[in-house]
Amino acid sequence: MDRAMIAPELRSAARWIPTMTSTSRFSRWMGRRLTRLKPGARIDGVTVELRRDEPRMRLYRPREQRSQAALLWFHGGGFMMGAPAMDDHFCAETCRSLGVIVASAEYRFAPENPFPAALDDAFAAWTWLQSSAAELGIDAGRIIIGGQSAGGGLAAGLVQRIHDTGGDGALAQLLFCPMLDDRTVNRHELDPIEHLIWSNQSNRIGWSAYLGRPPGGSDVPPYASPARRIDLGGLPPAWIGVGDIDLFHDEDLSYAERLRWAGVDATFVKVAGAPHGFEAWARKTEVAQQFVNTARAWLGNQIDLADARPTEVV
Repeated sequence: MDRAMIAPELRSAARWIPTMTSTSRFSRWMGRRLTRLKPGARIDGVTVELRRDEPRMRLYRPREQRSQAALLWFHGGGFMMGAPAMDDHFCAETCRSLGVIVASAEYRFAPENPFPAALDDAFAAWTWLQSSAAELGIDAGRIIIGGQSAGGGLAAGLVQRIHDTGGDGALAQLLFCPMLDDRTVNRHELDPIEHLIWSNQSNRIGWSAYLGRPPGGSDVPPYASPARRIDLGGLPPAWIGVGDIDLFHDEDLSYAERLRWAGVDATFVKVAGAPHGFEAWARKTEVAQQFVNTARAWLGNQIDLADARPTEVV
């Protein structure tokens, strides 16, 4: 990628950011580091509880819980690496600013554990939150599901699966640069671009590992590649944000448009000159902070709308 395409405010941080391919020595080292990552955030007014029983997760509790809503979050890592602690700052700051519990869940990685292992783990986290709602002081009908990158794709697939099972569905879905469509690997015109962080070569490796078969074919199971779902009607409101030089830009925009065509309230936010995951690795920049604040404002509005509804008495 021509680094002149990167927004000026992000270029300094981007100098140290490589294109990831899981075949490289750096990526294998990074994968080990991310998986073993220790907590990085200490936010006043937030306590972090490590849940070591299954399903494993990090629970962020605000000192002042102002809503019975909660956020179930999934980290990124191409379905092959990562750890909830990667998103400590985002989760803790969201917890404090909105006064809600945030649960950042672990899930198994490919290729050792291909689909549906990660989705099953995500569904187990959802089920645990539902069954523990009274204990946690949350409303089982006011849980938002979100994630970044592969975690965003996992969140979107989970939302679809929950919708199809009936019962309480997710209140909303918050998707940062989500990895939604394995068919992007077939767009060979994207190969020479070598997108920062996550290229189409990386994409083929990640999707192949996750699906346990060559991606882009016709035999992908439901929920594995959320953009393949034909009927998007009835899904909860969505916020989808991505940089315009992110490999996932086109698939994310297409998904947002298809949600709208299906009658779903979908907000799409595009950031000029922003590579993949910039809100994490350049989180102190103004452009990243504005992006995340926009997402939190949308999330807060969804929570306020839910909190304003009268509680049904059975």
